Amino acid sequence: MASPQAHVAAWLVRLRLKRALARTSDVAVVRRLFAPLPFPIPADIELARGEIGGVAGEWVCRSSARAGAATLLYLHGGGYIACSAETHHAITVFYAQQGFRVFAPNYRLAPEHRFPSAVDDALAVWCGLIESGARHAVISGESAGGGLCCALMLAARDAGLPLPAAAAIFSPWVDLACSGESMRRNARRCAMLSAHGMGMAASDYLGTADPRHPLASPLYGDLRGLPPLLIHAGANEILLDDSTRLAERARAAGVPVALRVFPVVPHAWQLAHRLIPEARESLAEASGFLQAAVEAAQAGAGSVAPRPVA
Repeated sequence: MASPQAHVAAWLVRLRLKRALARTSDVAVVRRLFAPLPFPIPADIELARGEIGGVAGEWVCRSSARAGAATLLYLHGGGYIACSAETHHAITVFYAQQGFRVFAPNYRLAPEHRFPSAVDDALAVWCGLIESGARHAVISGESAGGGLCCALMLAARDAGLPLPAAAAIFSPWVDLACSGESMRRNARRCAMLSAHGMGMAASDYLGTADPRHPLASPLYGDLRGLPPLLIHAGANEILLDDSTRLAERARAAGVPVALRVFPVVPHAWQLAHRLIPEARESLAEASGFLQAAVEAAQAGAGSVAPRPVA
């Protein structure tokens, strides 16, 4: 059963964002709608600008973080056209409070920088982390950032690079062809997104590229050899079928997957973990999953299969 806070959050998101997003095709307007909201940074958390692999971003970690703390690469969402490391402090700070050293890159955005710019930047950061000695790193992201996590893993695997110990992704956008039935089935229920808006964002990012290119839409890629995945999605989201189909195809490719679908919650509900119990639950579960994968890798035990969640 969904919490009262989840119902209120879905109503507020619908009121503030859905109509506004549906009325515009202007990227500048979308970016203003997703401008950073004030988020109080806890006293024990340090933010520091950084650059890895030539890509600027932000380090987020506890002031007392030990030198050997696990590194987490967080790739923000925003439809490949909006948002930044700053807009996602709520999530990166939460992960930092669980003991991770978090790096959130400001990868290039469309339409100024079209596909595969975001993938190239994510891969450059990943190579930089490896070269800096960040062993057993893990990755996470939501929405377009979740899809970018998958694209990064495919690109790294095909380049013969070490892969993350695990990935935790929230409502990943992995089908830029927008072919999932939930695009239509959940059109009224989704509190934030519309198929029309997602189609415009896909066009801004892809330009003339094939929407089924595996590095744009990892759903259509060869998923063999990827590390364990934790996938969380909302039952009312138009992107729900992106998650369910990704889980199905990953399992068919031999990838350990845990998929959990939360009722009522709006898209990217993890950003509201100070208000929504399901957001805290999602991030806590993801943190535990990623920490277990790091510990298993450090112990030389290899990958640990996630426990399926009903």
